[in-house]
Amino acid sequence: MPAPRKRPGQRNSPLRPPAARTRARRGPDLSDGAQPARPAGSLARAPATGGARGRRAVPGVDASIKLHKALADAGYGSRRELEEWISAGRVSVNAEPAHVGQRIGTHDKVRVNGKLVHLRFADERRLRILLYHKPEGEIVSRDDPQGRPSVFEKLPKMRGGRWIAVGRLDFNSCGLLLFTNDGAVADRLMHPRSEIEREYAVRVVGELSLDNKQRLTEGVPLEDGMANFGRLVDGGGEGTNRWYRVTISEGRNREVRRMFEAVGVTVSRLMRVRYGPVSMPPRLKRGMVLELEPGDVASLLKLTGSGKVLAEAAADSQKTEE
Repeated sequence: MPAPRKRPGQRNSPLRPPAARTRARRGPDLSDGAQPARPAGSLARAPATGGARGRRAVPGVDASIKLHKALADAGYGSRRELEEWISAGRVSVNAEPAHVGQRIGTHDKVRVNGKLVHLRFADERRLRILLYHKPEGEIVSRDDPQGRPSVFEKLPKMRGGRWIAVGRLDFNSCGLLLFTNDGAVADRLMHPRSEIEREYAVRVVGELSLDNKQRLTEGVPLEDGMANFGRLVDGGGEGTNRWYRVTISEGRNREVRRMFEAVGVTVSRLMRVRYGPVSMPPRLKRGMVLELEPGDVASLLKLTGSGKVLAEAAADSQKTEE
């Protein structure tokens, strides 16, 4: 049977530009030939590239890495936090208490709180990036004293590591979230100096005046410094509900909401629709996940100025981290 024909302008990837391939998980409408999307938590692993099990061979590189960095890259916490764990005796190597600055190799047995953990090194770990459509009412944290639902409960299980959120959305916001299994990549995608643009669809109560629009694009004072939108355009609406599309290039806590509050306007709904070159695909329904194909991952890193991450991964294992 011939492959279904694509409609004119149909996209195969959330990346823009260039056009690339993604693997959808389940979608209610398959008439256009799109791959189905699956509910969060049921995602299958993407086919590996570059050798057995997707390993990136690095000839001549000694597989040695700082213990706290290996744990951080696997998603167990920040490097500083993990150094504190090591100092507190919560980490052991080969049944001996670990020490700060210790290096480990592929044959070392590492335990955290007495539980054996499987760490993949730079030449073993396949870089993975997930897209998740977060609904309102979920928290981007693994630990919540109030016991609210967590986005991490919806992600597919990972062997030998944990998913790391690239930025956050607050409890009452929804939209596109990115996750990766590599701490260094997450840091680069979130760091302010990367200046990666985020786009939001914002519904407000009332309508912005021309003066308020100018203030929001030129800069408004917040308690943690000045902030401004790179772009602000009308998105329609009627009555008391008005929609706007805005962009920012940083990720301060509740920044978009606080900016509107600074000009006396209340946000009634906030949805992230794009993170850098990654737009949320229409078929990615609420609470569902989609994993980027290896080619798309490389394109994303290149487009966000982080293309050298893969090459640096092996070199980092040889350097002494400060």
